[in-house]
Amino acid sequence: MSHRLHGILLGTTIRTHRSIPPHLISRAWFCSGRFRNQTHMESHASCEEVVGDSELLVKKMAAICNAGPAKLQFSCQVIADFDGTLTKYRVNGCRGQSSHGLLQQENPEYDKKRQELYEHYHPLEFSPTIPIEEKTKLMEEWWTKTHGLLIEGGLTYDGIRQSVANSTIAFREGVVELFEFLEERDIPILIFSAGLADIIEEVLRQKIHRLFKNVKIVSNRMVFNNNGHLVSFQGKTIHSLNKNEHALDMAAPLHDRLGDNIDAPTYENASVKTRRNVLLLGDHIGDLGMSDGLNYENRISVGFLNDNVENSLDSYCKAFDVVYLNDAPMWGVVKLVSQLCPSDGH
Repeated sequence: MSHRLHGILLGTTIRTHRSIPPHLISRAWFCSGRFRNQTHMESHASCEEVVGDSELLVKKMAAICNAGPAKLQFSCQVIADFDGTLTKYRVNGCRGQSSHGLLQQENPEYDKKRQELYEHYHPLEFSPTIPIEEKTKLMEEWWTKTHGLLIEGGLTYDGIRQSVANSTIAFREGVVELFEFLEERDIPILIFSAGLADIIEEVLRQKIHRLFKNVKIVSNRMVFNNNGHLVSFQGKTIHSLNKNEHALDMAAPLHDRLGDNIDAPTYENASVKTRRNVLLLGDHIGDLGMSDGLNYENRISVGFLNDNVENSLDSYCKAFDVVYLNDAPMWGVVKLVSQLCPSDGH
C-alpha cells in the first residue's frame, strides 16, 4: 500500500466491534488540515468509518490516482444524494427534516394528508423483506400521491421560502468545504434527490448563503404559474429507488435556476456522462443506482448509515466501499477527495 493511499485509511488503533462481523474493519479517526481558503477542518470532528474490503478500496483509489493530476479534473465527478447524505439525519438530538418533510402548505389539512402517506410508506421503503421490484412500485405510488396533494393544496413558491426559513434542515459539517474544494478543481457535483429541486435550491440559498458553479440538481422540479402557484411537475417522477442517469435531462445548474450570473463554465449533461471516475455518496443502498448507465471505469461508493446500525451494517458494507456510521460529518469524504485530487494537481 502506497504512503498516499495508506493515508486515507490511517486511524487510531484498529478495533473490532462486537456488532460488526469479523471480516469488517472499523476505525475511529480524526481529520484535520487546511485548504487554501482555510476551512474549518481544524474542528477535529470525529468520523467512525467501516471498510468492508480495504484491498478493493485501495485498488480503486490507485486506479483513479494513476490517471495523473492533470487528468483528474476532466475525468472525475461527484454524485451525491441530498436528504440524509449532504444533510444531517439528526439536528439538535431530533430527526432532521427532509426536503419533502420541511414543506408546510398554506392549507394545514394537506400537511396532515402527506404525513399520513409518510407514516404508511416510509417503513415500506426501508423494509428488508419487500422485493426491490415491489418496493419500487410502492415508491412510485407514494411520490405520485404526494405530488398530487401539493398541487391540490395550492402550494406557492412563497410558501416554499417560508417553509425553509422555519425548517430544522441542516447540512453536515464539511459539506461547504467539500463543495469549495471541488469547485476550485472544476469537478462537477450532481445532487440526485427524490425530493424537490426547488426546495433543495432554496435550502442551499438560505443555509449556505452562496452558490457553486459546479453544482447541478437532479430532482423533481415544479412548474409554477405567473401567480406563483404550483400547477405541475416536469418530466418523470424521481423517487428513492430510481435516481439514475436517465434523470440527467432534468438537471440544471444551480446558479441558473437561482437567477445568479456567475461568469463561469457549466457542465453539459453529455460531458458529465463521459467522466470515467465517480465518487458516489448516499445513505440508502438504492442510491447506488444513481450511477446506472454512466460509462465510468472506477467508482468509489460512500454510504452514510445514520440509524439502525446493528441491523443494517453488514448489508451496507457489502454494498458500499466505505461506510460512515451514526450521522457522521463529511470530513472523511473531504479527506478522501483531497487524497484523490491533491492541490498540486490544480
